[in-house]
This record gives sequence, C-alpha cells and structure tokens, in this order.
Amino acid sequence: MFKKKTIDIIKKLEDRNILYQITNKNKLYKILEKKKINLYCGFDLTADSLHIGHLIPLITLKYFQNLGHKPIILLGGATSLIGDPSFKLQERKIIPINTINKWFKKISLQLQNFLDFNCGINSAVIINNYEWFKKMDILFFLNKIGRYFYINQMLNKDFIKKRMTNEKNIQGISFTEFSYNLLQSYDFAYLNKNFDVILQIGGSDQWGHIISGIDLIKKIYQKKVFGITTNLVIKNDGTKFGKTENQTIWLDEKKTSPYDFFQFWLNTPDSTVFNFLNMFTNYEKKIIDDIKKKNNKIKTDSAQYILAKYITQITHGKKLLLISQKITSLLFFQKIDNLSQNDFNFLLKNINSINLEKKDYTLQDILVLSKLAPSRTQAFTIIKSNAVYINSKNISDPLFICTNNYKKFNHFTLLRKGKKTFCLIFWK
Repeated sequence: MFKKKTIDIIKKLEDRNILYQITNKNKLYKILEKKKINLYCGFDLTADSLHIGHLIPLITLKYFQNLGHKPIILLGGATSLIGDPSFKLQERKIIPINTINKWFKKISLQLQNFLDFNCGINSAVIINNYEWFKKMDILFFLNKIGRYFYINQMLNKDFIKKRMTNEKNIQGISFTEFSYNLLQSYDFAYLNKNFDVILQIGGSDQWGHIISGIDLIKKIYQKKVFGITTNLVIKNDGTKFGKTENQTIWLDEKKTSPYDFFQFWLNTPDSTVFNFLNMFTNYEKKIIDDIKKKNNKIKTDSAQYILAKYITQITHGKKLLLISQKITSLLFFQKIDNLSQNDFNFLLKNINSINLEKKDYTLQDILVLSKLAPSRTQAFTIIKSNAVYINSKNISDPLFICTNNYKKFNHFTLLRKGKKTFCLIFWK
C-alpha cells in the first residue's frame, strides 16, 4: 500500500490534507524523530462493517506503521453498548452484546486489508475494550475515573451542547451517553498504562474525546500524551459518511458490492477528485499534478478512474477490482449490440438481475418486479419522465411489452433507470 521510507509524518499528513488538528505538534515531532511509538485508533461496533469514513484514519495508521510505529486498533465492544453521542441528534439504539461480538469478528477480518498484522515488532494489534470494562465495578468507575471529570466542563463540549440545545431532541442527552466521554478517555489511559500508547488518532468529530483522554492521563499518571484528528470524508450534501446515514458506502462487499464501490469513486466530482487522490492514495504530488495537467478525457485514464482503481484494489483486492472494471466497461463503454453471449452471462452473475417467464409483462410491471420502482404508480411516473431504458433505448410507454427484438440471444434484456441503475432480465 505504501513504500517504507523516512519522512516527517506530520508534514506528510498536512501535505495530503489528512491532518485536521494536533496537540503539542513540536513536542510530538521531536519524539517521532527519536523513537518508534505505539498509537491507537478506536472504532465502535455499531454495524457489521466499516465504511469509507473509516479509510482516512486507517490510511493514517498505515503511514505510521510503514515508518516502524506500532498501530493498535481498539474495537469498542463496551462503548458500543452505550453509543457515541458525538454529532448525533438522537440516542443510538441499544445493540445486544452477542451481536457486537459477531461484528467484532467480521470487522477484525476487514482490517487485515489495511494494516500488516505479521511484520514483527510493529505488527498491528486489535483489542476489545470490553475486556477491561466487563471487570470494572461502579465504585471503581466513579472513584478512579469520574472524580476527574467536571460537569461544567463537559457541558461546554460541542457534542454535548448540540444534543442539549437541539429543538428536535426534547429529552436532551441521557446519563448513559453522557458517560461515553469518560469511557473513551479511560480507553486511552488503559492503553497508555498497559501498552505504552502515547498517541490517539481519530476523525475530527473525536477531538473532544481525545482531549479528555489526554487530560485524564495527565491527572492520573502525570504523563504527556498526544492526539491527532483527521479530516472527515464529506458527502455531496455536506454531511459526513456515517454508518447510520443514508447512502453509506460500506467496505463489506456484501453490503456494498465491489462494482458499486468502484462506481462511487468513479463518480467523484471534478472539484473533489484531486483532493481525494491526495488523501486516499500514496501517489506523490508530482504524479497527481501530472494527472491534473493531462486532464485526460479518456474514461479509463481519467483522475476518477485512477482513484477508483486504487481504492477498490486496496479494499477488495485485484480479482474483484478486475470484475468491477469489466462490468463498468460492458455497461458504460461498449455498445449493447457489441456484447457477446458470454458478456451477458458474466453480467448475469455480477449485477442486479431477475428471472422472468417468457410472457408479456408491461414495462410498469417489470420495474416493480426488478425493484427499480416500489409501486406501479411510481413506476408510471419514472417511465413518463423518460428515465427508463431498454437495451439503451429510451422507452416512455408504461404499457411497453418486451418483444423478441429486445431479447438478446433470446434470453437477455438490459434495463436501466436513470444513468447508473441497471437490472439484467433473464427470460427463462
């Protein structure tokens, strides 16, 4: 993923527009110059997969690991039972512990794609904070942790204030969520004491929690530790990519197919793509500048295509990247009359498809059966808006019937809604 070489890691993160905030930059720089450190990043288990919003922290950890530092991933089995209130309008749903344990195993496997877990002394490690919180009693929590947190200071934290002043959330914030900040802070303190961790990495929405952890370690152990936050990946509507938001792009191929994952990056706006190349890839600035200067209009040489190839390969591997590229080529770069029967069989295995009996269905019915429309009424509206295509031909008649002329090799019909949503019909 990244070549190992001696670099100023802080400057590297700044130049790549990854670094958002950092505590005591000069002091941390001097430590990184002299020795290798242990650092960590935490992810709560609030879904069975990570998503693209987690990529930047993972890439950051990989930069550190390639310089000989040891990355620790903390998966929050305990904190997931509570839920991080940061920038959430409502309290999260309670997740059973057995579900969290299943998600721990799945996400642990996903992480193998991004960090090296078998490279010697700086091999990555995955830890579950449920291991220490399950042994902790309430008196220890209140006496050893709670005594260092002051309500007036906590009320001034942005994520607390937003929940308490949000008009849509009449109840404000529960004590359970209010205590999340204490638990994450103790995570940092526990890792500092038991694993000599001196640096926490997190998204920019984690700044308040990181600062609390730094303060707690200073009070308990009189030690100086550090925090770095990274820029968040923002959707086109200005909101961050989160697990509970709409349009989430998951790293799990069963939740977001490698083809859809590839298409997401392929459709990156021109205004964003070069920043994404800088943030998500290890291409040097000169290479990115060269791509920008060429401004190549050939689809497979475009900045978006280069970005999509890179991220899909590190996330899903070479094999699934090649499949995604082939699907993209067949659907977007070739004329349907030039597709062979083998091409259609390939698409049948790799894109959304339905089997239909060889009888007369209206286009309105087909849209509902293919789940490209939730009802006949909406199917009618979509068709009349000229958004439906059969074998690349626009069809505006809801009562249109697919005749044999529209069945390639007597079995295949390619249905498209809008510019990018496909379904292949196989006529049995």
